[in-house]
Amino acid sequence: MPAIWIPKRLVDLNLINTAGLNRQSFIRHCEFEYESRVYAAAKEIIEENRHIIMLTGPSASGKTTTAHKLKDKLINMGKKARVISLDNFFKNKDDYPRLENGEKDYENVTAIELDLFEKCLNELLEKGVAKFPEFDFATETRIEDAIEIEIDDGFIIVEGIHALNPVLLELLPAQETFTIYAGLREEYSFRGQRILPTRDIRLLRRMIRDYKYRGHSPQKTISMWQSVCDGEDKYIKVYKPNADLLLDTSFSYEILLLHSALQDFEQFRDTETAEGQRLDRLFRVFDNIGFIPVGSMPKNSMLGEFFN
Repeated sequence: MPAIWIPKRLVDLNLINTAGLNRQSFIRHCEFEYESRVYAAAKEIIEENRHIIMLTGPSASGKTTTAHKLKDKLINMGKKARVISLDNFFKNKDDYPRLENGEKDYENVTAIELDLFEKCLNELLEKGVAKFPEFDFATETRIEDAIEIEIDDGFIIVEGIHALNPVLLELLPAQETFTIYAGLREEYSFRGQRILPTRDIRLLRRMIRDYKYRGHSPQKTISMWQSVCDGEDKYIKVYKPNADLLLDTSFSYEILLLHSALQDFEQFRDTETAEGQRLDRLFRVFDNIGFIPVGSMPKNSMLGEFFN
């Protein structure tokens, strides 16, 4: 049964700025709303009693942290639960599919060792325990039998960009598989015009994370973004209507945090390059948005995946 469609919300910036005046109350409310959505998802999973949870979402949607939040909720409800990344099933570097120009095609579902994926998940279903591989990104090689996972009659959450791809789902028993699409559902308007769509919010999330953890300049992240979005349209979003559950990963107070975090990028603001112009346009959007210091974010927030 397809998930109930959750339409995007268009929220006026004046409402966000007003709510931000009572900072702690606003933050608590937004965090509670997100945790409530994850709790509702965990409750539905237990009711459905399908033991493989396939969870996907576009880049910077918060799918990885959401998968772990979901696991924690299931454990708190008395169920065994583990998270495994689809990345651990990547083929070794010499076996990757290739693009027309000869470069490795990391976005293609055939970059995953499908036979191994099928073997591990079905063995886990049959025996309640199985050994899974782990991928070493430094050497681009897979370490076999690196992780032992035991769920008994609990749940395994498999997260990754291809988690809703029929090529993978056809390898699993349908009666044991529950699918989740995680994504942002809130956008922002000013004077009646949409000025901050979800794709821009995810770009800003990724920009901050890439700068902190990968040493990428904002321009580098922006230069890669169109390719990322093209991959999402081809490999992720096309399967969203088939999900059993759509899980909203928006936080209304986040844009106030983003305004504060963007101050670290002032040095990169220019109009000499296309990437710099894009960054400058994003900066100007925030001229009408208030501030919340990044330090105000709760330590256990899902947003810590990007801001901490």
